[in-house]
Amino acid sequence: MTSGDKLWCTRTHQCGAQIHCTHSRKWWFVKRNSFEQRRAALVLIGWAGVAATGAFAAPPATPVPAAAAPLPVANTPPAKLPPIFVLNSLDASVSVIDPERWVETQRIPTGKEPHHLYLTPDEKSLIVANALGDSLTFLDPRTAQVQRVVRDISDPYHLRFSPDMKWLVTAANRLDHIDFYRWDGQQPVLAKRVSTGKTPSHLWIDARSATLYSTMQDSDELVAIDMATQVITARVRTGAMPADIYGSPDGKRLYIGLTGSDSVEVFDISAGPPRNMALIKTGKGAHAFRAAGDKRHLYVSNRVANTIGKIDMQTQQLVDTYPAPGGPDCMEVSADGRYIYLSSRWARKLSVIDTVEKKVVRQVNVGKSPHGVWTLAHAPR
Repeated sequence: MTSGDKLWCTRTHQCGAQIHCTHSRKWWFVKRNSFEQRRAALVLIGWAGVAATGAFAAPPATPVPAAAAPLPVANTPPAKLPPIFVLNSLDASVSVIDPERWVETQRIPTGKEPHHLYLTPDEKSLIVANALGDSLTFLDPRTAQVQRVVRDISDPYHLRFSPDMKWLVTAANRLDHIDFYRWDGQQPVLAKRVSTGKTPSHLWIDARSATLYSTMQDSDELVAIDMATQVITARVRTGAMPADIYGSPDGKRLYIGLTGSDSVEVFDISAGPPRNMALIKTGKGAHAFRAAGDKRHLYVSNRVANTIGKIDMQTQQLVDTYPAPGGPDCMEVSADGRYIYLSSRWARKLSVIDTVEKKVVRQVNVGKSPHGVWTLAHAPR
């Protein structure tokens, strides 16, 4: 980011909160005298002649300036795109990708088994959750510098901030509990641990920060937890091996990827306990979600089918499919909405899919079992 004159903007954080910020931009000006300024200077010269001679004399004819070639103006160089982060879950590292040269510029050590990552509410830190390392690694989302490591976080497989920015919640996938941490902007403080049953997987919190939803991967369930009391209020059956979970923009539906099946299950959460309302066939191993950025469409990675499906959240229909080699897992979408950045988990690559051409346009080698993918320059959630 450059510095100088400030511009105000409003961004929507990935947790749903509206964040106001300033951006600075340095402007360079080339000073040039206008024709009126030149004429004024000549008039002053004439008055100086009057003062010297004591008589009013007709001023000399003002020459008409010849048309001059426009002076070059120094342009501000385009801002460098922020890096793409890829978590290598079996290498205990993060691959940092330059999205302009498409090379891995560095590999950052983390705790064991980094699976998912999330931006802090102030957008100053990217948190990498190291499940087997029982720690959180904080990175600068713009420079990839390691800021700090927070330890003694029990099995943080998945994580999410509440939209009101008061809570950081983690899912302990191998230890069968969900932890609620109070968040003061610096340090997570454990407030309550909720035993959930077998293998809590992915988390979603509604826009009112009232209810948390979690898939239960090995017991084929969806649980709802009241955020204020941290008490389970609902437990409903799902299809086989529920994984990622996504809430519709209107807050009325949940989408759950059934990794043990070939479908996405849709639940109505507009009133009362979650209620099954639709089943969308997308491809075998339906797993992870990412919003397309238009508030209508949702991408789902089908890990076994090696495809990505595109769901219309208004009609609950699969409307498009893209090739996605190597065991597609987590995704990110470019700021313009055209490209999907995909972790090809079995191929040890970051794959870039052009959604217009419907093909893989490049791949970058990363570490073992790449999982979470994220960049600051992403499409709206």
